[in-house]
Amino acid sequence: MTVLLMTPPMTQLNTPYPATAYLTGFLRSQGYEAVQRDPAIELFLEMMTAPALEIIRQHVEENFEHFEDDELPDVIRNFLAEFDRYHLTVESAIRFLQGKDPSLALRINSRRFLPEGPAFDAIAQMEAVSGDVLQAAFGNLGVQDKAKYLATLFINDLSNVITQGVDPYFEVSRYGEQLAAANPSFDNLYDTLMDEPSFSSEILEQLVEQYLEETQPSVVALTVPFPGNMLGALRIAQTCKAINPEIPIVIGGGFINTELRALKDPRVFEFIDFICLDDGERPFITLLEYFEGKREVDELVRTYFLAEDENGLPHVHFNENALLQDIPQTEVGAPIYDGLPLGEYLSLCEMLNPMHRIWSDGRWNKLTIAHGCYWRKCSFCDVSLDYIDRFDAAGADVLVDRIEALIEETGETGFHFVDEALPPKLLYTFAKRLIERNVVISWWGNIRFERTFSQARCQLLADSGCIAVSGGLEVASDRLLKLMKKGVSVERVAQVTKAFSDAGILVHAYLMYGFPTQTEQETIDSLEMVRQMMDQGCFQSAYWHRFVATIHSPIGINPEKFGITLAERPEILFAENDVDFTDPTGTDHEMLGEGLRKAIYNYMHGIGFDQPMNFWFEQPVTRTKMKKDLVSRAISNLIDSNEE
Repeated sequence: MTVLLMTPPMTQLNTPYPATAYLTGFLRSQGYEAVQRDPAIELFLEMMTAPALEIIRQHVEENFEHFEDDELPDVIRNFLAEFDRYHLTVESAIRFLQGKDPSLALRINSRRFLPEGPAFDAIAQMEAVSGDVLQAAFGNLGVQDKAKYLATLFINDLSNVITQGVDPYFEVSRYGEQLAAANPSFDNLYDTLMDEPSFSSEILEQLVEQYLEETQPSVVALTVPFPGNMLGALRIAQTCKAINPEIPIVIGGGFINTELRALKDPRVFEFIDFICLDDGERPFITLLEYFEGKREVDELVRTYFLAEDENGLPHVHFNENALLQDIPQTEVGAPIYDGLPLGEYLSLCEMLNPMHRIWSDGRWNKLTIAHGCYWRKCSFCDVSLDYIDRFDAAGADVLVDRIEALIEETGETGFHFVDEALPPKLLYTFAKRLIERNVVISWWGNIRFERTFSQARCQLLADSGCIAVSGGLEVASDRLLKLMKKGVSVERVAQVTKAFSDAGILVHAYLMYGFPTQTEQETIDSLEMVRQMMDQGCFQSAYWHRFVATIHSPIGINPEKFGITLAERPEILFAENDVDFTDPTGTDHEMLGEGLRKAIYNYMHGIGFDQPMNFWFEQPVTRTKMKKDLVSRAISNLIDSNEE
């Protein structure tokens, strides 16, 4: 039995999404022939060629033929005016971003080689505030990084041309996300699939035909990590069924696990045959055993399929079968990247910020230290679901063994640990093992900013190869941090982040606004605290997320405990996640959100720390009463405990 695993478009362009690599390694360890492909990166690369741009121009000209020049979107006008230059340089720019043509950097840096569309306006805007930002960021010798930044802006312009002029569902890291995310109805997705395929869909179909011809699979399995992968997954399934109606199609992944737990629409099964929830290994291996005749259908684990009800009508059936235990982390094995085009991914530089760029720059081997979250108490998190609630860790030696195997296979020593939160005790043991075994890697991952990360321990992590961490500061308000059961204080976060930064480890903070009962004053105070912390060098990068109540979080389950009222929801036939609610405080979070984003964007570029809070907002806001030296006082007493 041959299993073909695929990641639908779109995900990161710089490195493979790890789900298929993990499942490939696990299935091969169980004796199955597993192969994998990444149509996400291959679709993008097919669209970034000179012949593809010719077709894109034809679509753009047809779609805008009745528009006057001044009515055209800026990115479309620039594309048509500069088409010859785009056509000439696109393949060279892609090769450069793949690391295949480094000498091209000097031509790119001349600012006369690549055409410059609206994406390059960001440079002019920053230069209007702080002078020559490229010189400040890259100096005279940062030739490769400067060119990578300029080439990334070039790619962003072309991606926007496709989205605005050819295919409204195409985005570099998303693909029809609005059709799937928290959508109670399958209608929009279904209608899109029944409509004529778009330009990108036609390329995707050609890729899938090629994969099926190459691999001759018995089963096709698709991971759907995000809402923006669902349209691509269904397009792939649609193509597979058109070629071979008998081939079983299976889907699973993060979006499925989070949002399709109330699925009732049988039309989904016109494209796919089985949907597996939660950790993929046990449900999928059980399903393969069913295909082999080793199990009955009622033995499937956490799997949706189409059956008949008592009236003989199509009915979506879900088989829980909780008796079969999940595969322990010690037995899932190491990911295998065989079959993925590791040399084809693009290293991008999307922002002039050393921490923020690493999400899109570099080829990272992705691993998990543990399944689930060791804390699993935060009131905004999906703590009722398996991917958070069931904590299961592999040992440090097992992890280092897997790292050595991946280095041997890929030749890459960069690792991104994609855990919900790296468990501190295991992390320290892991760091010591790396040092003891002389394993040289660069690694980063997500943590909780808790007191155990002392100066000495942060230095240990740095010595083992830790280059960056990210974690949730969230609301930067002790009252709200307590309400969300975060288990940290603002002062503690300031101390821990400074300890990491002092050890030479870059820090990114996840920020949140619009939490239940959060007032305007608390939001502005949070921004002031963030300003102080970034000005003092506690962290280098951050991002404000608008709070969303989710149905599987404590807030979604018990909203009255948090002072909010959930809106009445429609009947759920497809996806369910975000839940609208009424907050009695009546704070204008939309107005605040734009100012928060503007401020943090400037802070990440080292700009605007001296501006008053009102500078960032179109409407006057309550003047913060927060003392200006809170962070300075907190980090003057950095912790250096030996407590476990």
